[in-house]
Amino acid sequence: MSSGRLMVLRLLAAIFAVAVSVASAAAHEVRPAYLDLREETPGVFSGLLKTPMQGDARLALSTSFSGRTELVSPMVSRPTGSAMIQTWLMRAAAPLAGQTLSIEGLQATMTDALVRIEFLDGSVWLERLTPDSAEAVIPAAQSTLEVAWTYLASGIEHILFGFDHLLFVSSLMLIVRDWRMLVKTITAFTAAHSITLTFATMGWATLPSAPVETMIALSIVLVGAEAIRLEHGETSLTTTWPWIVAFVFGLLHGFGFAGALVEVGLPRGDIPLALVSFNLGVEIGQLAFIALVLTAVHTVRRLVPIPRRATVASAYAIGIVAAFWSAERLGAMFL
Repeated sequence: MSSGRLMVLRLLAAIFAVAVSVASAAAHEVRPAYLDLREETPGVFSGLLKTPMQGDARLALSTSFSGRTELVSPMVSRPTGSAMIQTWLMRAAAPLAGQTLSIEGLQATMTDALVRIEFLDGSVWLERLTPDSAEAVIPAAQSTLEVAWTYLASGIEHILFGFDHLLFVSSLMLIVRDWRMLVKTITAFTAAHSITLTFATMGWATLPSAPVETMIALSIVLVGAEAIRLEHGETSLTTTWPWIVAFVFGLLHGFGFAGALVEVGLPRGDIPLALVSFNLGVEIGQLAFIALVLTAVHTVRRLVPIPRRATVASAYAIGIVAAFWSAERLGAMFL
């Protein structure tokens, strides 16, 4: 093997190792903080702040407004294992619209905070705050374009940080070598998870989150194993008709996507728009990921031939990470 080819292979191995390490640490997705305020009576809001936890430690986050607010009930805190939930009831001396909302302490973190405020008239304000932009002015109302953009961005962010969903797509790409079949397979996956995403967020069909997340991890293990069998010259339903398998597992992944959207909620007056925008965001992120992977593979192939063992090693690496997630999530279900 030439020194140039060996160097490229070592570089690819290093990049993949880092990616797998990041994915293993993140498990499902980068967990943002979440603030939910709902106006129960004029000027009185119920509040919920969820902050990620690592062991017994949690992010030191709190909310503040430019106008005066006061607690109507004491703040109650309860840990859920992966997050700390704080709930309270507050009264705003002046309308929240036009005030500046800040997430104190966010600047010192590496996470985002998703903010949702639902007013008594049914209107909803949704905003994503970041360490670089930890405050925002609450508008009187959001335009249709603002609602669409907010949910579109939320969908893109969810898929790009949904490492288990991306690994499933990666494993599909290992067993589908023809670009026409790849388009058909990804289309089937998209159609399937769009169906269950819609059904779950509308409340027409639901599944418990823990079993769904476990089954998603197991689906990655299965497809990864099929990629290895294909490299050994064996065939199966998965390798012959990958679009059927993608559709079946896509139904399951749709319930996983719905978890994020159900948590955020849908604005009463723009439910179809928000649902379509979120789903479109998921697809944009998914297609961007596929394009990135195909571009990277094409670039490497122009430099050196990709050996067969690289595909097998990738399938094993994906399978190992997914098996770890499966065991971790299965164990969490019984603790």
